[in-house]
Amino acid sequence: MPITKNTFETMRLAMDLINDLNEPTCIALIGDLGAGKTVFVKGIAKALGINEVIQSPSFVLMRSYRGRMKLYHIDFYRIRISDEVIPFEEYFLADGITAIEWADRVKNVLPLERIDVKINIMGIEEREVTISDYRN
Repeated sequence: MPITKNTFETMRLAMDLINDLNEPTCIALIGDLGAGKTVFVKGIAKALGINEVIQSPSFVLMRSYRGRMKLYHIDFYRIRISDEVIPFEEYFLADGITAIEWADRVKNVLPLERIDVKINIMGIEEREVTISDYRN
């Protein structure tokens, strides 16, 4: 389990993960408030060549960006599994990278083939990042 010492290292870890991907992938991000889920998505965006400012879509629920692959950034902080989630399922295995913050809140509807990224706060900037790949 990698330990990152600052936001740059967390972004670098995400960039390394994405640089190895050439296919549509769902990435489920799990961690407490302030753990660095959005920072991880910023690293994904950078690896995809996206130069736009990446912000958490907490209030709009989803943002999409274009790079070498599309990036769908979904945030379920304010959502519990319900009918509101169903319209987003089409993006879980869409034609790009789908990064889902607070994925543990909707784990029953996530695709089985995905990458889970769990971020634990260890200190002010230090994070323990666990990456589990459930793709075939």
